[in-house]
Amino acid sequence: MTDQFYDILVSGGGIAGLTAAAAFASAGFSVQCVDPTPPITTRDEEGADLRTTAVLQPARGLLQEAGLWARLEDHAAPLQIMRIVDAGGAEPKPRIVKDFNASDLSDLPFGWNLPNWLLRREMMAALTDMPNVNLRLGVSTTNLFTRTAEARVGLSDGSQTRCKLVIAADGRHSPMREAAGIPVKTIRYGQKALAFAVTHPVPHENVSTEIHRTGGPFTLVPLPDYQGSPSSALVWMERGPRAQDLYDLPVPAFEAAMTERSCELFGPLTLASRRTIWPIISQVAPRLSAQRIALVAEAAHVVPPIGAQGLNMSLGDMRVLLDLAKADPANLGDAKMLDTYHRKRHTEVTLRVKGIDMLNRASMMSARPLRDARAMGLNALYSLGPVRKTLMQMGLGAR
Repeated sequence: MTDQFYDILVSGGGIAGLTAAAAFASAGFSVQCVDPTPPITTRDEEGADLRTTAVLQPARGLLQEAGLWARLEDHAAPLQIMRIVDAGGAEPKPRIVKDFNASDLSDLPFGWNLPNWLLRREMMAALTDMPNVNLRLGVSTTNLFTRTAEARVGLSDGSQTRCKLVIAADGRHSPMREAAGIPVKTIRYGQKALAFAVTHPVPHENVSTEIHRTGGPFTLVPLPDYQGSPSSALVWMERGPRAQDLYDLPVPAFEAAMTERSCELFGPLTLASRRTIWPIISQVAPRLSAQRIALVAEAAHVVPPIGAQGLNMSLGDMRVLLDLAKADPANLGDAKMLDTYHRKRHTEVTLRVKGIDMLNRASMMSARPLRDARAMGLNALYSLGPVRKTLMQMGLGAR
């Protein structure tokens, strides 16, 4: 068996794993990144991830430090306004519309929206130029053995990697988390989310629009123009059977259904990509670390796609972990560092998971009195200026 040594092994080559590899390599650490499936980096290839990620203000700093933002900036659509629309009346029409404007906080937008497939493409290109990164795509982690001084990770090609720190960024079913014996608590909502891209005649004007009625939020997030027309990424959350029925509709019927659900705020919506569908859960690990291993991203926490919190929570994990590693590189991955990482992140992660769980349950309400209560709550929160500002800061992760 071949032995190789790196400061850090990153298990997982998704967006979070590739970001971790770039961030730690840029800080001078040697990094190996492994994933069983090479990422798909073109928009229309079968299996491409058609979801998008809104990189919020604090997260952009980490991407800049990792040498990634310069490659991403020109492809990003700025998010200046977060618009919440309550359409919970008898007809699918707006009855309350509230705008949260980034100018109330700073001169920058809330964030910048990018397609996931494009993020992978640009991150892969950046990593190939980093001499202290070893990308092993098409190879998976198979076992984990840890001791006080190092970890040993078996790979599917029969080789073994020794390292000071394992970063588990290998998803909600993380094999490294399971190998470390860390459990998770999972909440299932009976929901699924449809994700795809649309074009529309009415420009989005850099406004992210979240429409609440029943079943879950219907969210349009700005993208750059597509084939000469304004374009948005759309995430449509519904109860599972309803979501599957929508997914199975012929394109003309599907376009009619999503136009109606959008309250026709953007005119007729036209499907501009294939549709994807996936189940919605919340999940959190009671420990974010164990001997020589740190959990980040969906290996540590999973939330419904509300408020652009998913990847930004993940980058928050990496920010703390990177700062700890840079502060004491000689003791990378030791018990003190990882206990500190858990302590700094777990309370915030748990509170955010609970908060997004509450928002998702409110968005699912189908009974008319409950929908009315949701609308009144939105109106009351928005009307209080200091509360509105605090909510925006919390959404950015600034509080």
